[in-house]
Amino acid sequence: MHIIDKIIETNMSNSWVTTAITKIEADYQRSADTHLIPLKLPEFSGIDFYFKDESTHPSGSLKHRLSRSLFLYALCNGWIHEGTTVVEASSGSTAVSEAYFARLLGLPFIAVMPKTTSQDKVQAIQFYGGRCHFVDHPAEVYGVSKRIAEENNGHFMDQFTYAERATDWRGNNNIAESIFRQMQFEAHPVPTWIVIGAGTGGTSATLGRYVRYERYASRICVVDPENSVFYDCWQTNDPGVCSEYGSRIEGIGRPRVEPSFIPTVVDHMVRVPDAASFAAMKTLSKLLNRRVGGSTGTNFWGVLQLAQDMKEQNMQGSIVTLICDSGERYQDTYYNDAWLAKNGFLNAVQEESRRLAAVTGLV
Repeated sequence: MHIIDKIIETNMSNSWVTTAITKIEADYQRSADTHLIPLKLPEFSGIDFYFKDESTHPSGSLKHRLSRSLFLYALCNGWIHEGTTVVEASSGSTAVSEAYFARLLGLPFIAVMPKTTSQDKVQAIQFYGGRCHFVDHPAEVYGVSKRIAEENNGHFMDQFTYAERATDWRGNNNIAESIFRQMQFEAHPVPTWIVIGAGTGGTSATLGRYVRYERYASRICVVDPENSVFYDCWQTNDPGVCSEYGSRIEGIGRPRVEPSFIPTVVDHMVRVPDAASFAAMKTLSKLLNRRVGGSTGTNFWGVLQLAQDMKEQNMQGSIVTLICDSGERYQDTYYNDAWLAKNGFLNAVQEESRRLAAVTGLV
């Protein structure tokens, strides 16, 4: 190929990438910031609770932010071009959001997910034109995604590696900057705690770095579900720890320590039993009069543990956490008593729900 021909081909490719980036930026400009919902609990006088509702993003979850960043990162790195097949390993929500952006750019998309992923998420991926490839065990998603990308001459997005570096943690409208901007006129504008779960670890990395960069006194707490190894890594400083099981709480918890999980920016971790996550999910749904997902329940259970500790120390302040996605995605699983009973959770969830109702003033 002659030099002139190469220049023309490069210019055509650059033109498509420029248009793609513009489409993503235009999509962002059409989207408003997510709401920060306050909640007062009578048992915790002097402690204010806030829930940043990430379920209102166009693709329905916190992962919309990550997917936007991953696509921009890949485009600017020259990894995605016109016609590139995008492949992602996901437990569901990231795949839904990436399918949304892939359709926006007219790109084929394949999601590699555990076969236990909720049907509501599968249908959402398909709605945006994506295809689903299922694996038996969550640990299989990495290798299968790489293989499928190679077979299709595509690009493996690899959220678990690039989540912590694709987002500008210094600001630029990331979730941390948004939280502190929205909190500025509250009684306790600098949260005592910010509570999040970890799937890739990218959100906790962004929040932890931003808090340090801006010199805020807020502390970062990561809640980790059963069968996840992030808690063990944080406790032992062993990045090689693994689990033979997968997390039942879709969107958070991993059987291996992901490259984007940065334990040194995490101040505290709480391990949350699955039954507690489901019970807290249902309790918070009643308190907010809207259904939230399982990972939000995990967040809320951790929030209540921290609030109880603050109460015992006669501390006042605020705690901020996230509504990661809507409970409508889990109608056939977490909100289904038959599913809970089949998986051995129903009695424990009912017992914990009664306890949480008393703690939160529902009874």
